[in-house]
Amino acid sequence: MSRWFKHIAALLMFTLALGACSRVGLAYRNLDVIIPWTLGDYVDMNGEQKDWFNERLKEHLNWHCTTQLPGYLDWLDRLQTMVETNQVTDAALQARTAEAKQAIAETAKEITPSAIELLQGLDDKQVAEMNEAFAKDLRKRQQDYVNPPLAQQIKERGERMTKRLNDWLGPLSPTQEQRVVAWTNALGDQNTQWIANRAHWQKQFSAAVAQRKSAEFPQRIETLLVNRESLWTADYRKAYADTEAQARSLFVDLMAESTPQQRQRLLKKIEGVRKDFNDLKCLKAAQKSL
Repeated sequence: MSRWFKHIAALLMFTLALGACSRVGLAYRNLDVIIPWTLGDYVDMNGEQKDWFNERLKEHLNWHCTTQLPGYLDWLDRLQTMVETNQVTDAALQARTAEAKQAIAETAKEITPSAIELLQGLDDKQVAEMNEAFAKDLRKRQQDYVNPPLAQQIKERGERMTKRLNDWLGPLSPTQEQRVVAWTNALGDQNTQWIANRAHWQKQFSAAVAQRKSAEFPQRIETLLVNRESLWTADYRKAYADTEAQARSLFVDLMAESTPQQRQRLLKKIEGVRKDFNDLKCLKAAQKSL
């Protein structure tokens, strides 16, 4: 996947404090549900499929770069202003979160027709490989994030978040460190709901692909990719809302306790992402055409 998806995922991870969901890569891994090009990681495509895949990928990445990235730059401006003016509030974070979710939804909607076409062209062997890869993925996540004792899960979650925050803010103060401890304890066994919901979604996805020649298939895939929240389990829906609220509270408190040096480091990080975006040739071409 292209680097700008990873960049925006990292920013979403930070502003939503998605460390609650297990590790720094989760924001990007969540994108694999709505940007199905990572199906290439689960399915061994034949030559014709790879050629088709590569051409569509180029088209979608160009669309994303020219139509979506300018909006990401505006989003970065709003995020930067929040930090510069010391207005990192729960309401502001909710607004940035809603904007990020909308951007993701637009991308999901754009690529869904191609995803449908790709999935409809899979043969039975490829579908079986995909299902086995899904099962392997779940077993690995279960082993890493659910099987360890709860105390260990909480400890490791806090360590991952602290490492992430050190990267964005620099070393935390004792007060900030204690706030991270309180945050990770408050989340409890949320890993269980996360894995259960992932299994729930994959089961529905596999059931849909098994009926990929049916007239209802396009609509089922659109729901799975674009309106996936409507298919969440009740437990995960509650856990996700709680996690988001805890994340916003954590970030607000950390920034309230932040030093000028920490805020400067964060602003420098944001500026670095902005520079990476601006350096992309496709974005420069789009800006010249305006």
